[in-house]
Amino acid sequence: MNCWGGIFDWDNALLRLEELNAITEDPKLWDDAANARKICQEKTRLDDAINEYKNLSQELADAIELIELAELENDEELIAEALSSMSDIKERARVKELEALLSGELDSNDAYLEVHSGSGGTEACDWAEMLLRMYVRWAEKKSHKIEYAEETAGDVAGIKSVTIKISGHNVYGWLKAEAGVHRLVRISPFDSSARRHTSFASIGVYPVIDDDIEIDINQSDCRVDTYRASGAGGQHINKTDSAVRITHLPTGIVVQCQSQRSQLKNRDAAWKMLKSRLYELEIQKREADAQSMRDAKTDIGWGHQIRSYVLHPYQMIKDLRSNVEKTDSKAVLDGDLDDFLSASLALKVSKDESES
Repeated sequence: MNCWGGIFDWDNALLRLEELNAITEDPKLWDDAANARKICQEKTRLDDAINEYKNLSQELADAIELIELAELENDEELIAEALSSMSDIKERARVKELEALLSGELDSNDAYLEVHSGSGGTEACDWAEMLLRMYVRWAEKKSHKIEYAEETAGDVAGIKSVTIKISGHNVYGWLKAEAGVHRLVRISPFDSSARRHTSFASIGVYPVIDDDIEIDINQSDCRVDTYRASGAGGQHINKTDSAVRITHLPTGIVVQCQSQRSQLKNRDAAWKMLKSRLYELEIQKREADAQSMRDAKTDIGWGHQIRSYVLHPYQMIKDLRSNVEKTDSKAVLDGDLDDFLSASLALKVSKDESES
């Protein structure tokens, strides 16, 4: 099975796993805890990739054998079952091929995902809540862990802003291309005249970084405010005076946490979020497309959207970068995002290769 040829180097992968196994058996490994964690993480990722490759290879061999047997017995139903199995194997191999391209410095990390309502008032707040639900459903389907850090309810409905932490395999690598403005066109449920409205919301995605990564933050450059969490989002947040907001004055970055009853815990979580935001900002400066990413966040409105969700007068969700289109809007809004995420990743890899 060579569907990963050139991307997943089988021989070198096996040699590297042997090296890592030998290293992890060394009792002195944990003398350097930070390096030990990195070694163990690499070993786990490589072990998982090798096992997945073996499983796919065995399943493919089984499916081929089943087809040969079914053809001998002229069993059309069995042939159809085997072909369906091969189609599933092909799709899983395609996803793993793309995952093999997640070689960025932070692609394997967990991620903070922010949603902010934009142009459109109550409509935009409702749209922001729909987007939050979409990403939560996507994460749930992947069996990822979700934690709410901050949520500010809209004045009438929906949410003005929310920050969640999504923990799982390669979360940041898959979601980082979702950052930008998302546009919704629909018949407004808040308009008694049933007119069509256009709403905007922005998505921000930032990696969760390890404690051993040193980020120098001058606390005199930060303003720390405490406040009481309020609004209709109380099902996810704690309504006490323990909420913490940190503003990094040089960059204008603002982070908030109100998920814990302890102000100390919220403060600690907020500092970690700020650390992640500043680290990601530094990484962006090294990338050729950093400026375009920042420009996409300057105005949550016309001319900056990365994806359009049209629910009226027809059903069409289109990514404006990869041109991927889906007509099953309900499935997408229920978290079926893999086609968009895969296309965005493939597009980025293609651009990187053309520039190198």
